Amino acid sequence: MTAPTEAEASTSAPAHMSIDWVDILATIVMALAALTTSWSAFQSDQWGDTMSFSLSEAAAARTESTRYFTRAGQLSEIDVSTFIAWLEAAHAELDAGDIDVTDGYTPDSDTLSGFLYARFRPEFRVAMDAWLATRPLINSDAPPTPFAMAEYQVAEETEADRLQQLADEKAAAAHAADDNDDKYVLSTILFAGIFLFAGLSTKMRSRLGQNMMLGFSIVLLVAGVVYLVSVPIQV
Repeated sequence: MTAPTEAEASTSAPAHMSIDWVDILATIVMALAALTTSWSAFQSDQWGDTMSFSLSEAAAARTESTRYFTRAGQLSEIDVSTFIAWLEAAHAELDAGDIDVTDGYTPDSDTLSGFLYARFRPEFRVAMDAWLATRPLINSDAPPTPFAMAEYQVAEETEADRLQQLADEKAAAAHAADDNDDKYVLSTILFAGIFLFAGLSTKMRSRLGQNMMLGFSIVLLVAGVVYLVSVPIQV
């Protein structure tokens, strides 16, 4: 019986070589970790942009809200000033007998009170008419001023409130985006650990050490994927 030649031995040798599943699984784990790390980095960047945009919109809304609040205060001062002047004129005319309010006040352009009434702001005149309907000049139970009436509204103040609410909503959205950004940053740290343990599994000399490192990396990978599923996605 003749011994196999060198060529025959080299040809038949690979058939008896065992496949190193640790290296293969470690490579797969690291590839998946690389994909999830890239996804986490992308989402972190997206949420960071969303936070920046929301903060800018919140700041702009607050600036506009302050401007409208200032304008509303100015208009309210005008309403108060013209009302006080009208009230003084109306009382003086009532005492002098120049006007009769028994059937309610009727503006007369020939009187100072009528002159002032014609110059009320349209918004204020709505509340003034509602107040005059209660006959305040002779009815002690009437509301003290037209500013106590539900009809008194300043559009600029309403807009300021709306913008302030919008600013609060945008600020809350920015806070949520920052929280999601932090979650994706945390996930990249988790996947970096997967690279570490998967890489160590290929360097360990004992099979037990290889299996432990590889198993730990697989557990971390599964936990990381489950964690990512729970984090909102920004598109």
